[in-house]
Amino acid sequence: MNAYELIKKKRDGSELSEAEINYLVGGFVNGQIPDYQMAAFLMAVYFNGMSVRECCDLTMAMVESGDVIDLSQINGFKVDKHSTGGVGDTTTLVLAPLVAASGGIVAKMTGRELGHTGGTVDKLASIPGMNLELTKEEFIRIVNTVHVSLIAPTSRLAPADKHIYALRNVTATVDSIPLIASSIMSKKLAAGADGIVLDVKTGAGAFMPKYEDAVELAKTMVNIGECAGKKVVALITGMEQPLGNAIGNAIEVQEAIDTLGGKGPRDLVDLVLELGSMMLVISGIASSGSTARKKLETHIAEKKGLKKLAELIKAQGGNPEVIENSDLLPQPKLKIEIISEASGYVEKINALEVGMASRILGAGRKTKSEPIDPSIGILLKQKVGERVHKGEPLAVFYSDGDRQKIAAATSKFLSAYTIGDQPVEPPKLFYARVIGDNIEEFS
Repeated sequence: MNAYELIKKKRDGSELSEAEINYLVGGFVNGQIPDYQMAAFLMAVYFNGMSVRECCDLTMAMVESGDVIDLSQINGFKVDKHSTGGVGDTTTLVLAPLVAASGGIVAKMTGRELGHTGGTVDKLASIPGMNLELTKEEFIRIVNTVHVSLIAPTSRLAPADKHIYALRNVTATVDSIPLIASSIMSKKLAAGADGIVLDVKTGAGAFMPKYEDAVELAKTMVNIGECAGKKVVALITGMEQPLGNAIGNAIEVQEAIDTLGGKGPRDLVDLVLELGSMMLVISGIASSGSTARKKLETHIAEKKGLKKLAELIKAQGGNPEVIENSDLLPQPKLKIEIISEASGYVEKINALEVGMASRILGAGRKTKSEPIDPSIGILLKQKVGERVHKGEPLAVFYSDGDRQKIAAATSKFLSAYTIGDQPVEPPKLFYARVIGDNIEEFS
């Protein structure tokens, strides 16, 4: 077996065997196969795609390149959730404690991200004292006690994926559905959950702007999960405008607290209820989505999810008093209202442009080593469909006071808003549910 012949085989559109894929991944990780040959293979995949079986084999080769977390010491069915990312994606901060309060077991490794804001780890790190680097023993103990824990992933989780992604990033092969699906699922499967609910975003602010591509990605990831013996379902959701009202880190923690206290934005609440229902159903806790939804709604109304969040924070060394006192979260030096330049109805908000504005302010990283200021962010005051008058605030910037950043972010933010004369409906939030080979589209 040699890399040249396997590259040629994939270039010519043939399928590779499990052994051949293992040879390529293993050889690349241990240095026997050079970057230029792996880059050629990735480009062949980019143009010719992969079968479901090949995607499964590639994913498992990456899973087995590092640590596979054994969660067998945790009692019950462990359920995870993964989002392909978006702007104002506070979902995990609300969803994980709410599902745990409703009987689910959420043992989740979550990431730090390069993007508009930090990942869930960065958001949680804004809580004073919060420990996100637990040992495996501490992680298991907390999940068995509190039924939920959120931690940073180990560096030994699917290391092949890190090496391959770095190469994809410089060879124009990132935008390949088989490679994207294998990358995401390798980390999810290595993290050890029994079931996974996927939130695949589509729209202007999403990694997959086209709905058809989002469907293909969702189907591929569900198939990979099922190949690995896991229960996996996917929801395809819209990211035409930011989710919720908060974009940042500490500001999203505050929005999560408000949401679990029954005062959350409607779109965020609806998404949490839909994803949470799917998590409870695949966990075997609820027999139907409607039963699960009622349970989750009750636990928001009774603030059981909020109480569970406080338990989670305390268990991981954080200060649970942030639940009652938001002043304990990092505070910005300056809050600046961004004023509408016209009267009318908000017709459109380009989520990507809003995300870029938040990053200009300092809510996200431009490079891996760059620090994030957790106090910085954007609080939206107007969403699509709402009436606005000239001179009214569209948003509030949470800023460090840097006037140059504020000016650039303001220009970027205002360009994201389209205001017209006629009322419009908010953009679609739910597109489809993918279960096995079935695609159930929402009306």
